[in-house]
Amino acid sequence: MNKPHVVVGLSGGVDSAVSAWLLQQQGYRVQALFMKNWEQDDQENYCHASVDRADAQAVCDQLSIPLHHVNFAKEYWERVFQEFLKEYQAGRTPNPDIVCNKEIKFKLFLNYALAMGADYIATGHYARKFCFDDQQQLHKSYDHNKDQTYFLYTLTQDQLAKTLFPLAKLSKPKVRELATEIGLPNHAKKDSTGICFIGERKFTQFLQTYLAKQPGPIQTTDGHTLGEHNSLMYYTLGQRRGLHIGGQKNSSGAWYVSKKDQENNRLIVVQGKDHPDLYARRLSCRQLHWIAQEKPAFPLQCRAKTRYRQRETECIVTHAADQNYYIEFMQSQWAITPGQSVVFYQNDHCLGGGVIDTVF
Repeated sequence: MNKPHVVVGLSGGVDSAVSAWLLQQQGYRVQALFMKNWEQDDQENYCHASVDRADAQAVCDQLSIPLHHVNFAKEYWERVFQEFLKEYQAGRTPNPDIVCNKEIKFKLFLNYALAMGADYIATGHYARKFCFDDQQQLHKSYDHNKDQTYFLYTLTQDQLAKTLFPLAKLSKPKVRELATEIGLPNHAKKDSTGICFIGERKFTQFLQTYLAKQPGPIQTTDGHTLGEHNSLMYYTLGQRRGLHIGGQKNSSGAWYVSKKDQENNRLIVVQGKDHPDLYARRLSCRQLHWIAQEKPAFPLQCRAKTRYRQRETECIVTHAADQNYYIEFMQSQWAITPGQSVVFYQNDHCLGGGVIDTVF
């Protein structure tokens, strides 16, 4: 008896390609879907959509599986990109990959695949899932260096139940090795980096197309002006490069962004990566999502991180009378950034997360 029918989200990259091959080896009936999520300035110098689609087709030709195509550009614009612009206008630094997973890959793609008659979807994410007592759980992949659960914390029980992660037990080097052994046409293709719709363009150049610049002063905490910023939206907390105030250096070290004063349009900087103004222990968050069906009991003691490339740190999560969630870390955290996400763990088990709102 054949295994169930699965539709793989094929991006043109090596991870999703190897995922499709692995599912074939496991006996699944495999089809693939290429999603086009961006149409503005869709040129080879920018988003490489045509190249990715051709690579996806070449993989499917080799594996003898059908490739379907769908255009989610309108939905991506409305649900992901507009939110991206809104957050930057508010002085925050959003993470569009998390919103894309929530709104496109595990909602629109999943529903589209189910309508095709699929039993499951599969992606090239590095993550694992388990089912205990009828509860779906999201766990880190065996390759902790590549683990992507930070970007998947918005998944629901139903979405996890219908999703397969074929790379769960593999390391990135092993995936590359398999792709080479199989002879996949994209085995040497570089991993995509950065935000997909910006591509090779400079970030400031891209934002200027959609948001008006609002220059203002770059100042120290005591109000001394060091220079002028192009617009607060171009900077993030902890940023060192691109400030153009290098001539202001002294023995205290390089300058780092410590605060964005939205009300007065001021960019506040401090000297030295270890400056106390770059550290905080408490934050509040919004849009909190728990993967389990029921919320945990509060106060919740767990571990959390506030950016992807970071180790988790012990913290306590409380649900206050004002209905806000507050997180207090046992150790001060560097450059906690509003708009980014705080994600919670117990060992390798990802519990959920939320969007950072206020830092204390």
